[in-house]
Amino acid sequence: MGKDIGIDLGTATVLVYVKGKGIVLKEPSVVAIDRNTDRILKVGREAQQMLGRTPGNITAIRPLRDGVISQYDVTLRMLQYFIRRACGSFLFRPRVVICVPSGITEVEERAVLDAATQAGARRTYLIEEPVAAAIGAGIDISMPKGHMVVDIGGGTTDIAVISMGGVVVSESIKVAGDKFDEAIIRYVRRKHNVLIGERTAEEIKIKVGCAWPRDEPRMIEVKGRCLLRGLPRVVRISSLEMLDALEDPIQAIIGSVCSVIEQTPPELIGDILNYGIVMTGGGSLLYGLDRLIANVTHIRTRVADHPVSCVAIGTGKSLDHISVIPEGAINISRQRLERP
Repeated sequence: MGKDIGIDLGTATVLVYVKGKGIVLKEPSVVAIDRNTDRILKVGREAQQMLGRTPGNITAIRPLRDGVISQYDVTLRMLQYFIRRACGSFLFRPRVVICVPSGITEVEERAVLDAATQAGARRTYLIEEPVAAAIGAGIDISMPKGHMVVDIGGGTTDIAVISMGGVVVSESIKVAGDKFDEAIIRYVRRKHNVLIGERTAEEIKIKVGCAWPRDEPRMIEVKGRCLLRGLPRVVRISSLEMLDALEDPIQAIIGSVCSVIEQTPPELIGDILNYGIVMTGGGSLLYGLDRLIANVTHIRTRVADHPVSCVAIGTGKSLDHISVIPEGAINISRQRLERP
């Protein structure tokens, strides 16, 4: 029999879960290509180190943008590489479950299915990210009780209320970790007249970024290019500045959380007040974001254990139900997971 694998095809990171083994691979979704020969040079971590540092004939590409495939051929080759690395050489092609944002269009859905099939999947199934995140966070979604999940990834934030194995209300916005980085780049440019790259912005976000004032303000020194003189310059940035820099993307996420709560049936609101809001995804690690959401919504909010791996673990656990799911562009959550 072929292997069953679950893939969290993220904008920033790809995680691969093999049934019986757990998460076997966690790599940045970056591919380095030689433009002259169209040959893939590096994939994953090694390619990420090349971002913004390549000579003219080599480009380091992130083939997924805002949670969906933006460069089909590159994504296909990246998937082939990761499936081969996870499965080794396989006699039987694996069955694959891939998670997708809840707001994905049919065209984007079809692109994921085709890419997986061409990359070597025998059968491909899709699962919505918030459903996978809820399963990965240890929530029993098959019960007639409402749970609210906020999954903040690299490209998209998926907010959903889940009950009886399906999504009751959901919203998917293209504001997440990447937009945090872009907001930091814009802020440093506007406030300090210094141009910094994506990787530097990410480092600032991780070390001093916050959505709620820190108990003790932190500082970080970053290097960039002075826009006035064109020469290198070092600037000190504090965590207090991050409250200003990240205000717009954070407000967009808070607005969507409130919007989903407004659309939720009253019976399920009671459940959400009991169980609280669960946050998953790398973006949920931004300092104080859980406190801010709790403060605005008056609902207890917690970050799940292992938030970065939640979606991949949930995708992997859904492999147990693979035999009762129709193949193709039908998301698992639309099927009753518990069938007689």
